[in-house]
Amino acid sequence: ILGFGAKLICYDVFQSEAVKKAGGTYMSQGEVFAQSDILFLMMPLLPATKHTINESMLPKLKKGVILINTSRGGLIDTKALLKGLRSGIISGVGMDVYENEQAYFFQDWSAKNIQDPDLLALLGEPGVVLTAHQAFFTKEAVNKITSTTIENLEAFKMGKHRLEHPNNCIPKDD
Repeated sequence: ILGFGAKLICYDVFQSEAVKKAGGTYMSQGEVFAQSDILFLMMPLLPATKHTINESMLPKLKKGVILINTSRGGLIDTKALLKGLRSGIISGVGMDVYENEQAYFFQDWSAKNIQDPDLLALLGEPGVVLTAHQAFFTKEAVNKITSTTIENLEAFKMGKHRLEHPNNCIPKDD
């Protein structure tokens, strides 16, 4: 961000000397929300951080803010996010997490209708970019993905298809 000439303002209960050395300035959460053109959420999901972005927080955000969440879906109250997008308080959002992702992420839903109205509404908003979560792309994870892919191909070659395949991603019918 600093390489693009941005001013880095931060809020954290634990201030980092490395962030300060890099040019970051720590402020209160309210000041960060009120001044940020782009707001990155980079925190764990804890009871104290759940729904950090919520309906009561919307008026405190700088109008037109772009919201980026690559941490945990539960940091954002999806209904409040939709309200913020539709009112123009939030002009765009980039996420690779979603509050109710457990039912949808890491499965193939191309042959089945999504039943979550909030997820459908997010996907229909022009200012939303929602991608697969990338945090697990460590060397070990990529090695496991590679070996699982080879095992899947071998099972397919042996005639195990669709529901018989050990790693099928066909959603179970309710």
